Amino acid sequence: MTEVFKGRLAILGMGYIGLPTAVAIATRGIDVIGVDINPATVAAISRGEVPFVEPDLAVAVSGAVAMGRLTATTQTPEADAFIIAVPTPFNEDRTANLSYVKAAAEQIAPRLKPGNIVVLESTSPPGTTEKVGKWIGALRPDLRMPRNGDAIADVFVAHCPERVLPGRIMIEMVTNDRVVGGLTPRCAEKAASIYRLFAQGEILLTDAESAEMAKLSENAYRDVNIAFANELSMICESLHIDIWEVIRLANRHPRVGILSPGPGVGGHCIPVDPWFIVSAAPELARLIRTARDVNDRRPHDVAEQVVAKAERFRSPTIACLGLTFKANVDDARESPAIEVVSLIAKALPEVEILVADPYVPTMPELLKGYGNLRLENAHEAVERADIVVLLVEHEPFRALRHTRLGGKVIYDTRGAWR
Repeated sequence: MTEVFKGRLAILGMGYIGLPTAVAIATRGIDVIGVDINPATVAAISRGEVPFVEPDLAVAVSGAVAMGRLTATTQTPEADAFIIAVPTPFNEDRTANLSYVKAAAEQIAPRLKPGNIVVLESTSPPGTTEKVGKWIGALRPDLRMPRNGDAIADVFVAHCPERVLPGRIMIEMVTNDRVVGGLTPRCAEKAASIYRLFAQGEILLTDAESAEMAKLSENAYRDVNIAFANELSMICESLHIDIWEVIRLANRHPRVGILSPGPGVGGHCIPVDPWFIVSAAPELARLIRTARDVNDRRPHDVAEQVVAKAERFRSPTIACLGLTFKANVDDARESPAIEVVSLIAKALPEVEILVADPYVPTMPELLKGYGNLRLENAHEAVERADIVVLLVEHEPFRALRHTRLGGKVIYDTRGAWR
């Protein structure tokens, strides 16, 4: 008989992955305790509120809290299973910073008892799940930790990476297939019992390192394909060819599917995860490293194009539309749009630059040091601008009437106004 988890679950990290996961499980009748180091996040969840924008999540959180199935705290409680969903940024040398994962493992260790499950959801380099087991084992020598070839263990440790798209998290959390990799086959099976509570997609069992590498490979694959589109866009710009027409025609081939270029790659996953592969095998990951370099360079290329357009004017006003890393969300992590705006502001200190984003009510910290930046609504920014730069294709920007854009220099990095 297929095993399904029953018990009390704690999730460490109430961000874009941890909170939706908590809700998905709590609404299936499981008591879930959300743990976060930010008291404001804990207070918001305790009120049934969501500290960020994600479609359908607010109603789900409110309902789970009202039912008493979801609670939040800053302290790690005792539980029957623990999910680690904390950030894994990279260091200055672009190796993985696992300090948040290690801290979470150390918080869990004193609470563990035989039969508990520990799942790492944070995207991590190969071998991180094994490190989690070792970190816990060092603090709890009284517990038998799982080892390859040893079927006997007191605690079951596994990796189940998230694979959802911001703006569709609550849909994809349920419908997407899940990869569950255990330190032993029994660990994978025990962890899968948690995801069977809500996952409608197929649950694929494997070893921990394969699960870790599969998630990194997914994002590196996307990064390489985006880099091809961005590089092609730069080539077309230099040759004065319409990149959008080129892609439209090329994609009529039955085995070609070129992605759309943009001002860069943002979010917490794609700009970060490929570097974990590069750091694991730096001499072999040549294509992946080059793709990262192309996409990291892209905001500079876009900013240089805008600066070149501004030089045609004596005293232009520039409107930059969009600050988040993708359309119709408030997530600005690793946003290339913010980098583009900062580069333009730095290159043109005497030029007034109007910035608009319906999902960003205040100027981001990275842009507050520039005296020539002003946060405006989109209509006012476009009305006053000589140059309009579309950086994020939010629906309100797509809906702007072409009559408002008439007579202005347009730089549409997303192809939304073709």
